[in-house]
Parts: sequence; structure tokens; C-alpha cells
Amino acid sequence: MTASPMAGQVRRVLQRQIMPVDRDTDVLPLYVDPDPAVLDADKYNVGGDKGAKELNKASLRQSVSSGSTVHPDQIVDRHSIRVQLGERLSFGSYFNAFPASYWRRWSIVEDVRLTVELSGAGASVTVYRSMANGRSQRVDSRQLGDGETSGTFAFELPLKPFADGGWYWYDVTAGDEDAVVTAIWDAEVPADRAESGTVTVAITTMNRPDFCAKLVGQLGEDPLVLSLLDEVLVMEQGTQKVVDSDDFPAAEKAVQGKLRVLEQGNLGGSGGYARGQLEAVRAGVSTYVLCMDDDVVCEPEGILRAVTFGDLARRTTIVGGHMFSLYSRSRLHSFGEIIQSWRWWWMSPEHVLHEWDFAARNLRSTRWLHRRVDVDFNGWFMCLIPREVLEDVGLSLPLFIKWDDSEFGVRAKGAGYPTVTFPGAAVWHVPWTDKNDALDWQAYFHHRNRLISALLHSPYPHGGRVLRESLNHTIAHLVSMQYSTVELRQLAMEDVLAGPDGLHGQLATRLGEVNALRKQYPDAQLASDPDAFPPVRRTKPSRRGHDELEVPSKRSQIITAGLAPLRQLRRPRPMSRDFPEAEVAAMDAKWYRLARHDSAIVSMPDQTSAALYTRDSELYRDLLKRVVDLHVKLYRRWPELAAEYRAKLPEITSPEAWEETFRPWTDAGTEVVDD
Repeated sequence: MTASPMAGQVRRVLQRQIMPVDRDTDVLPLYVDPDPAVLDADKYNVGGDKGAKELNKASLRQSVSSGSTVHPDQIVDRHSIRVQLGERLSFGSYFNAFPASYWRRWSIVEDVRLTVELSGAGASVTVYRSMANGRSQRVDSRQLGDGETSGTFAFELPLKPFADGGWYWYDVTAGDEDAVVTAIWDAEVPADRAESGTVTVAITTMNRPDFCAKLVGQLGEDPLVLSLLDEVLVMEQGTQKVVDSDDFPAAEKAVQGKLRVLEQGNLGGSGGYARGQLEAVRAGVSTYVLCMDDDVVCEPEGILRAVTFGDLARRTTIVGGHMFSLYSRSRLHSFGEIIQSWRWWWMSPEHVLHEWDFAARNLRSTRWLHRRVDVDFNGWFMCLIPREVLEDVGLSLPLFIKWDDSEFGVRAKGAGYPTVTFPGAAVWHVPWTDKNDALDWQAYFHHRNRLISALLHSPYPHGGRVLRESLNHTIAHLVSMQYSTVELRQLAMEDVLAGPDGLHGQLATRLGEVNALRKQYPDAQLASDPDAFPPVRRTKPSRRGHDELEVPSKRSQIITAGLAPLRQLRRPRPMSRDFPEAEVAAMDAKWYRLARHDSAIVSMPDQTSAALYTRDSELYRDLLKRVVDLHVKLYRRWPELAAEYRAKLPEITSPEAWEETFRPWTDAGTEVVDD
């Protein structure tokens, strides 16, 4: 950090050029791009009046890679890379481009300076900027002169023309020999914003000791990151302890006495994060609490960037990171998420595409990545929350799992604290796209917590569309013979109707009760051995030989939606009691397919097991009546319940309420202190 000629101004580093810590070739496309930019041709993707209806998503995802590669040996160190003789390398990438529109919209920074250091005769650097529609413009270029083998070039770059989107980046071309490049982005900031805020890291862990220990170790690998940390808190909620991991001693040493492991019962993610939030609030030292999942791999530079962005924000701001897949490491889960207020459901904005692979089509070749994405919340796999926000709006809602992070983001936004999902800050996370969380025990928490969140924050009478969707989805599960899921969804509604007072009391016990309930039903009894099920047989072939995997038209689906509930009232075909009528893969297990059968073997999304679904007409009648009754009851009581939940919210999320919940463990002194 250096003093500025302007009174009361200092220069502060915003972003450093970085290379992957482990030199993994799978992640190199997130750091550098050897391919030429080939911007997708879809003019309606950004800024058009026809929106997503004109979007040819298949063509957008088409790879534009030229086959050019960057060898890991070109990486000189963490902050520099070698560009081979005569080659051109772009730093218009996820981690090394500068997200100018985010700094323009949310920070006090007005201009930035890019400083590039080059070595290698004839090397040159060219600076570009993009607009919100993805079109790029050349800004400036410099080259080492005759006889020069190294040099430093500074570019003064305004942020004014980035109101809706856009990035800065630079390309380096090697001349008569290999070129080595490093770069930083900095800016003039007020002297009272010169010092970095500090962080308490809150990691909730449950039977992932090796994952968690390695994450703690990563936090200590970068000296600058370590200097920001006041404490690293690990909320241990499992039976396989992080302290027993072979990686724990090295991790403990890496964070140099800043680690505390707090043991408590399994209170879910919300209970774990709330403990970390409470510890930070009571200590009153850290500027921020950084919530992180235990099954992530961290890019340490992202923590520095998130803290710097938070320090320089116009107003107190929650700063979240992006999530890349740990199993496909160049694939981004989402560029930002919102709550669709009429449906009360989380989703990406319309112009954002899910599961984007930067290795196939990188930043410079993708229009929609240049438009700024404003969000309602950020997942707590990596989320930097100012302590001030926790002190003002309260801690996590006691929801166990699901909707705790999104509810908190909406709550904070309502109190004037925005959330920014900040490009360049990210983790690699075990993806949940292959999990079964809409059907298994998590279905209870999904449904209950969505309804509670809607009661707290929906601006529409009776929650907008949320109850209609609830009824539709529950009936879809019914006709699909997913009776355990229906029971869990009904239990969720009953608990919502009981009011908010029991939320803390249920944290430690509800999971066991939910699992005991669902295991009573055949569709929740899983087997990994294919021979555990009878062979598939049926008395008649499918009607007119229709392919079981054929996707029905929209009209056909509407007709099926009307007839399928009536079909469930008929007596099942006799042979279906002894033999399943079909074997259905998880990806094909749609309601309109399962509703055709009286029994079926259905595999689970994680590909490890399957269950035998069997139609039960009597159970169907009983469940259907209860489903309708509960939805009618909740609709009628919605206004009074919304008022009750909203009135109790400050009390339920208060540090005092959480202290009572944690008392069985805090009184017992279940804490492992790093010596």
C-alpha cells in the first residue's frame, strides 16, 4: 500500500494476477486463455427485447477451443507465467480479468490502475475492455523497446463506462524470446479505507474429516490470507472427527494458533454456521464472518478479493463467492442467484446459464458473462458476512439445512444490506446436482423451509404461487408412488402450521424423526444389488409400442396431469404385486412416466442404489385427502401465520436464543483448543 499525492488518499491493491496453486491443467482455463475470442452470435442473449425465447442454448454452449494449450511448466510461480516465443496469451479469464462493472456499481472506487511487468525482448501487452453485451474494445497497448529485456507498464483505467456490465483484461504477446508476465490492479482509496478488515472463518463439518482438515490447511498457505484471520472456527457435528484426520496436524500448524474446534450435536448447517456467527459477534473483534462448507477446495486469493471488495463497498455489503464443480473443475454452477418472488423459489436470472464450462467457451467468447448479475443471496459454501449485519438483523434462522442462506440474504437485503456474488472469488465444491435431495430426507427441510421463508418475506397475499406449486408437486410425487416424500412434505406443512416457537427445539431431533418416518415406505428402502429386486414382467406391452423414454408433448402432459390422479384409484394390475413393470433410470423418472406403472424399479440420482416403487390405492386415497386438507388449512391461515413468524423472527435469530440452543454443549465445555 502506497501513499497518494492526493490528500488523504492511498493506493490499495484490488487484485493480483494469479496462477493455480496446484498447476492443475483442468483449472488453467479459469486463469489464462490461449484461444482467440469467438463471441457467440446470439444478439438477443444480452440487452435484447426477446430475452431467452430467442436463445439457442445448444449453440451457445458449443466449444470454441482451438486446441491451443498452456503447459503447467509455463507457470513460473503463483503470480507469474511464461508466454512462449511468438505466442499470445490472454488474461481475459475468470480469475485474472478485472470485474469492472461490479466495482463500478458497488464500490467507492472510480478508477483503477493496471500495472504489468514484462520480461523478454519484444514482448507487448494490450489492454481490452468489454461492454455489457459482450463486445470488446481495444483500450491501449505497450511494447518493450529495442534493446529492452524487461519493463513495467501502467495503465490508468476509468470505471465510469461500466454501468450495466463489462470487464477489463490484458493480452500478452511474446516477441523474440519467451516472455514472463505478472500484474496487479490497484486504486486510490480514502486513508480510512486503507487497512484491511479481519475475518473469523466459520466451517461447519459433519463426517468429512479429511476434506475439512485440508481446507483449514489451505487457509494458512497464503501469508496475506493468514494475516487477515482472527480465528478459524470448525463446528464439529459428526462422529468422524476432523482432529483424527491424518491431515489435521499439518492444518493446525498452518494456521499458527488461530484454530478452534467446537464440538456440538448435529444441528445442521444453520446450527453450525450460527455457532460461528455467535462466537464472532460475542468476541466483537472481526470485521467479517466467512461461512464456508467443509467439502470445498479454496482459491485463497478469492478471500483477499472478497475482503478488499467488502472494505471498499459503498455500503455494508455481504460478499459471496462462486461455486465450481470439484469433479469438473472448469464448470461453474451459477453466476448468481435470486428469489423469484411470485413462486418463492431460488433460481438464476433469465439471462444466466447453469453449469457453464469455461474450458469449452471462455469469458471473452461468451456474451452473457459480461452483463453484471445482481443477486438476492449467496450460498454459504463461501460467503463473507460483515459482523455489523449479524448484529443488526440477527444470526441464521434455525432451519437445520436448506434456505438458511437464502432467507438470510433476503432478510439482510430488506434491512439495507445488499449481497454481491463477486467474480474472482470462488471455491470448488462437491456438486449437489447428482443428489437426491428432492426425494430423500432432505425433502422435509426443502419444503418446510421454503414455506417458512415465504411466510417471512413473500410480498404477495398467501405467498403468491407457492401453495399452488406445493400442491402440484405433492400430487406429482403421489402419482409417482413416492409416498415417503409425500409424508415428509405433509409433516413439513404440519410443522409450519404449528408456528415458529418449536424451530430451535427441533434442531437436534427432527432429522432422526424424519428418517424413521420415511423408512416405513418401500420407495425409501434402497438396495445396491440389482438382484435384490424381482425381474421385470408385465402382462401387456406398452400401448401402441410407445417408447417408455418418449417425451410427451405439452398437450399430452396436461391430459396426463388430469387423468393420472384418477388412474391411481383403480385396482393395480395383479402381476405388478409380484414383479415390477419397468426399470426406470433416475434421469428418466419423471412423474408422467412413473404414473403409467403400478410398480417399477427406480434408480437413485447418485447411481449407487435403487428402490422398488409400488402403487397402493388405499394409501393414495388417504394421502390425497390429507394433502388437500393441509393446503386448504395453510391457505386460510396464511395471513395470521405470516404475521406470527415475522413478529417472532428477531427473537428466534437473536444471539440469546442461539446461546440457549448451544447450552448443552457450551456448558459441557466440548471445545478442542489449538495449542
